[in-house]
Amino acid sequence: MIGIMEQQNENKSLEENYHHYTLFDITVDPGLKDDVGNELPRPFNKNQMRKWLKKVRWEKHKSEKRIKEKARAKERKREARAANIDLGPNRKMLKKMKLEKVKSNVGIILDLSFDHLMIEKDRYKVIKQLLRCYSINRRSESPLQFHVTSFGEKIKVDISRHNGYEHWDIEYHEESYIDVFPKEKLVYLTSESENVIESFEDNKLYIIGGLVDHNQHKGLCYKLAVKHGIQHAQLPLDKYVNMKTRKVLTIDHVFEIVLRICEGMQWEEALLKVLPLRKGAHLCQSLSNSTSSLDTS
Repeated sequence: MIGIMEQQNENKSLEENYHHYTLFDITVDPGLKDDVGNELPRPFNKNQMRKWLKKVRWEKHKSEKRIKEKARAKERKREARAANIDLGPNRKMLKKMKLEKVKSNVGIILDLSFDHLMIEKDRYKVIKQLLRCYSINRRSESPLQFHVTSFGEKIKVDISRHNGYEHWDIEYHEESYIDVFPKEKLVYLTSESENVIESFEDNKLYIIGGLVDHNQHKGLCYKLAVKHGIQHAQLPLDKYVNMKTRKVLTIDHVFEIVLRICEGMQWEEALLKVLPLRKGAHLCQSLSNSTSSLDTS
């Protein structure tokens, strides 16, 4: 409770000292770019001005924010050590471990060719899910080969908020997956596919669509797979679990399920571990009965 009150007081103090910038306050222009990377002129309409000032505020406060984030991280570590809580390996250890780990022969491609179909808010959600995929992959004992395709200017601008993304253990490709990898190695994961996948093959690359669209473009990934003449498949959700909600998974959930299966986890365990509580996932009745029978015998 005390921690919450301190955080509220800190936020109130920041708001009181926060300066609302106008165009007259700008001494250094960070520059705005359009969807293809061309520099935009200084804003003349209200919408351009809003975007411009948002970027200016971010650039001016970025270094201060980083310092505060580091201080908060140190405090959390200090509290964890005092409470004897294991926070796992630090960044230095993870970097060392990365050099020692042998990568899986299975690859994942995140297809980012849908940025023109998403508003800014949803593009940021894709970046957040990409960040989580990277995080769980680097902590795995057998990380997947991780590729990002159609890495264009718009997504580069969005991801630039995360310092050092260029050094993440991810292969970035500006081209589409169809122009980078052999067709016979590609499998697009889409819930509309009639093919149910049970295992992930070595030397295959499984594609996840980088799209947050609130079901506005249903079946788009399936249509792309058919158009390009590549294999497609869906995860065996219906076989193993029942869910209270629609069986539409986020990018990071699909990524983690593939990772856990490749690590040797069983489907039932992997799905129940990864799927969030709000999905209300539980084992199918037939699987529950068979498990009970085995326990009894």
